[in-house]
Order: sequence, then C-alpha cells, then structure tokens
Amino acid sequence: MSRQKQTQLRKSVAVFANSDVRRSVIQLVNTILPFLVLWFLAYQSLSISIWLTLGLAVVASGFVIRIFIIFHDCTHSSFFKSPKANRMVGTLTGIITLFAFEKWKRSHAIHHATSSNLDKRGTGDVWVMTVNEYKEASFWRRLAYRLYRNPIIMFGLGPLYLFLLSNRFNRKGARRKERLNTYFINLSIVVIYASLIWIVGWQAFLTIQLPILFLSGSLGIWLFYVQHQFEDSYFENEAEWDYVKAAVDGSSYYKLPKIIQWVTGNIGYHHVHHLSPKVPNYHLEDAHESTPPLQKATTITLLTSLQSIRFRLYDEASRTFISFKELKTLQKNTNVNISMKTSVQEK
Repeated sequence: MSRQKQTQLRKSVAVFANSDVRRSVIQLVNTILPFLVLWFLAYQSLSISIWLTLGLAVVASGFVIRIFIIFHDCTHSSFFKSPKANRMVGTLTGIITLFAFEKWKRSHAIHHATSSNLDKRGTGDVWVMTVNEYKEASFWRRLAYRLYRNPIIMFGLGPLYLFLLSNRFNRKGARRKERLNTYFINLSIVVIYASLIWIVGWQAFLTIQLPILFLSGSLGIWLFYVQHQFEDSYFENEAEWDYVKAAVDGSSYYKLPKIIQWVTGNIGYHHVHHLSPKVPNYHLEDAHESTPPLQKATTITLLTSLQSIRFRLYDEASRTFISFKELKTLQKNTNVNISMKTSVQEK
C-alpha cells in the first residue's frame, strides 16, 4: 500500500473518531446497571440453587468484559471529549474490572505504538519469540516461554496475575499521578470488597465474584491474544515497520455473532481500532463497513480462531506463526540438509 493510500485510509477512518456523549452515557447505563442487577440476583439465587448462581455469574462476567471495553476507550480518551470525564469513568470502570487506569493507559499506548515491531516488544503485549530467538535462548528462558504460552497458564493463571499482581503494584519510575491513581483504585477495591463481605458474607461473596472475575479475565486475555496471534500476522523489524500495515495486517477482524459482538463492545474490529484508537467502540463497525480497504483485513471466526492456540513462535523466514511441533520438523529438515551438503562436499 502506497503512502498516499495509507494517508487516505487514515483520513477515511478519522471521521469516526468522535465521541457521542449520548451514546456513551447510554452505554454506561446498559452495561454497568445490568451488571449490578445480575450480581444482586446471583446473591438472591444462592437460596435457590448454586447452579443458578453460577449461571448468573457467567452472564455477569460478559458485562464485566463490556465494562472493560469502556475502560479501554477511556484510556484512549475516546469515550468522552472531556479528558476529565475519561479519567473519572476510566477510574470507576478500573475499580470494577480491577485494572489500574493510569498504569494501563501508559502500557497500552506503548502497545499501540509498537505493535508488530520485532525490535520494540515487551510492553503491553503478549510475549512473542521468534524461531531464532528461541533456538539461541537458554534452557530456563525456553522453559519460561513454554510455560507462558501454555493455554492452561495463560488463560487459567493469567487472570490471577493481572488482578492480584500486575494491576496492584506501580511500575518502577511511575510518576506521581500514576502512582496515586493505582493507590486510589486499590483502596476503593478493598473498601468495596470489605463492605460486600460484611453485607453478604465471605462465602457468598467468593461464590459470586470469583467466577465472574476468572471467566471475564480469561475471555479478556483470549480476545487480546487471538487478535494479534493469527497465522500470517504482520511482524517487521524497526527499519521496515509501518504503523498502518501493523494496524491492518497485524490485527485481525474477529467476526463474532451479534450478541457476542455487543458484549465485547465491537473489539472484534481490532484492525480499525489499531488504525485509529480515537474511534470509540460504538463507531468501529461503521468505520469498517464504510471503508472497503479495511474489509480486506484477515478475518477470523469463533471456529477458526481456535487454531491460534497452537501458535507458539514467529518464523521470520516464512513470516508466519508456527507450533513447537513444527519447529522440530523445521530443525530436522535443516539438519538433513546440512548432512546432505556435508556429504556432497566430502565427495
């Protein structure tokens, strides 16, 4: 894609980078209010059936994901025109989702600025190693990477890491505004959780809240993972890296059933979001439908997205993700070729 076409593409999407206060407020109401009602109903249902409670918790976890999308928009200052309103709502939704607003805002901005850049990995993204990096890594680094990429650990222990560690502590060198925001969110969580435990009891609280957090956390990690980890995803070194290509070719269009699309706040249009982070979630679909070049982005579905579970390493030579099993085959073929070359030279 030429520079001129890239510029035109960004201009075409930029017209959707406008927040609508009315739609934002409606989204707050139809997201946070149902979550609170579902939590209350889950508590009331404990006297009827724990299975009914768990069922309501599953539905409530979907609304936590939707609340996170609002939080996410606020970190991009796209949910409201007012920076103050974005900070206030972002902090509120951060308390509900257990995410530190200012801290995540910074790391996520870095993710957008460096997504698919092989020379600038490591902040706000999923850990990706190239084939050559993995081959040259020490045993312990390989083991750490294998554990990290294991689905049970990534989607099972991942939520615990995010909620209990990553978002509870400030990074080294964090500025005062960021530190205070994290402290405020942590204190608010303690006060709210302590109050709920005092009101409903710790057993009822854990029975409801743990499934909600675990499921929403696992699904949230999955959404973030799958939209950058697809077979022919774009990755490039700094010298050749291009922002527009990283957005359109390095992010997928996750085509989801309408109800799931609504629950996930249109985040399936991830290629649009990466191209223009200022587009609020409720304008992403319109931007996609109105911009033909964006409709050529890699499309994945619920079924095809499951293939990404086997992707482990990025092969720079073939410009594709491969599994550990495929790496063994690659190494075996390389060894055979080397043996054949040596044999021919000796003759």
